[in-house]
Amino acid sequence: MQELVIISGKGGTGKTSITASFAALAKRAVLADCDVDAADLHLVLEPTILRREPFSGGFRARLLSERCNGCGTCIELCRFSAITPAGGPNGRSCQIDPSACEGCGVCAWFCPQLAIEMAPAINGEWFVSDMRHGPLVHARLGVAEENSGKLVGVVREQARKVARQTGRDLIMIDGAPGIGCPVIASITGASLVLIVTEPSLSGLHDLGRVAEVARHFQIPAAVCINKWDINPTITGRIERESRERGLEVVGRVRYDRAVTGAQLARRAVVETATAGCAEDIRSIWQRVESILQAMEACKSRKGPASEPPAAGHGGLTGNTDSSRRQHDRQ
Repeated sequence: MQELVIISGKGGTGKTSITASFAALAKRAVLADCDVDAADLHLVLEPTILRREPFSGGFRARLLSERCNGCGTCIELCRFSAITPAGGPNGRSCQIDPSACEGCGVCAWFCPQLAIEMAPAINGEWFVSDMRHGPLVHARLGVAEENSGKLVGVVREQARKVARQTGRDLIMIDGAPGIGCPVIASITGASLVLIVTEPSLSGLHDLGRVAEVARHFQIPAAVCINKWDINPTITGRIERESRERGLEVVGRVRYDRAVTGAQLARRAVVETATAGCAEDIRSIWQRVESILQAMEACKSRKGPASEPPAAGHGGLTGNTDSSRRQHDRQ
């Protein structure tokens, strides 16, 4: 089973639009939306929810008011100012702000009256759905909730279960933008990362950051430049710097208003158009698919413990020792 993760160094590069098109072209994948803080893949793919489960990624303090005598020990110890005095029997009690509580448990541990307990916090929910291109596993993190990395782990594990149950050999992951916990949780152990960038200075800068994350975790990575024709000069610079980093640029996608029309119709652009950017995305998918096939063939020849292919096997040199030395010298 292979896992392809589509990520971006910054938001707004077109990562989710390309993922939706890949889903339409692959026909054999289980999709996983791991951008749990702002999941929107379902807006294009119109899934029907088959299963939904609550997600608990931690604990939150809960006051047992009948035991509290208002001694104030918890107020003094709470570093997050989540506990404040409150009126109660004889005017002596405390109250806990659940939005400020970090779940550290110090208050419960030191409360002399045993008036605080740590209860599982419901941080969001996850779903297994069916869509026109196959199964989709996605999630929704609650407002101002944390533990997004843990929720990404749940989504990926459920996607693997669905893949095994349905006999599909590819998991396609729409990762979060940036370089934070949900990105790390999305790419760890993946077969291939596709970084979608745009021809802007911020796009170039953040491409470098997310490429370093992939290199640190030794995940093979490739680059796709979306809306390349809005700034051909920076596009050329991205291609040059990507090659210097040992990253293959698998293609360019031109700016095309057809994308907006497809989104309004709740479709991927490859479902509504054959020319323009739809043609570009089809070409990129063919290249990505050939890289995955080469990696699988290389793994089959060398056994389960084999390394990802280097130059000459898909053109991905980002994880070879020579490429690392070249980058370190720069």
